[in-house]
Amino acid sequence: MPSALLFDLDGTLVDSIELILGSARHAFIGFAGRAPTDDEWRAEIGRPLLSVIREYAQDDAEAERLLARYREYQLQHHDRLLHAYDDMLDVLNGFAAAGHPLAVVTSKADWLARRALDHVGMSALFPVLVGCDTCVNHKPHPEPVERGLALLEAQASNAIYVGDSPHDIASGRGAAVATIGVTWGAFGRAALEASGADLVIDAVRELPEAVLRMAERAGGVQTF
Repeated sequence: MPSALLFDLDGTLVDSIELILGSARHAFIGFAGRAPTDDEWRAEIGRPLLSVIREYAQDDAEAERLLARYREYQLQHHDRLLHAYDDMLDVLNGFAAAGHPLAVVTSKADWLARRALDHVGMSALFPVLVGCDTCVNHKPHPEPVERGLALLEAQASNAIYVGDSPHDIASGRGAAVATIGVTWGAFGRAALEASGADLVIDAVRELPEAVLRMAERAGGVQTF
């Protein structure tokens, strides 16, 4: 069986980094406390939004206000600032044609993740989507990846999680799947290698070869 392939969304399938940073800047305008820098916010990409906001807010009410301002900017600018990475749709279609079960595992709200996939023309490729509304525990906990495996009816020994953040890699490793870190998102090679990714790649077109290498390492047979 071809390996099950699970993908993070933001920074992996779609380029939404400027949308994420812009939304955070907007949310914290006029904030009485210490607002996060772009680098601090970037370092949290891959975790659920409200969990990160709560680390800056004084109480739940303030966290909800910050979240509302974040969503205001995010929804207003979503379609303008979010797009698929070059070559990604072609590569995903190749995986689907080869029979790979595909899933998205993201910390984004389920409805917003589906909106992103709809916008870039990927929804049909991903009948399985695990967002932050689907799980009790979130990345870097392994539950999201484990949930994705269960919905795909796939074994961890024949699955790969692809993501751009150390939070993705930690979730995949915790679920005992192979992991591929990608450097075109929010994090660089050093952070991904330090997180324990089995393989780190720098270009979308390297994904098919990377999947093949992971399958060979596991002793499986892969066709494209």
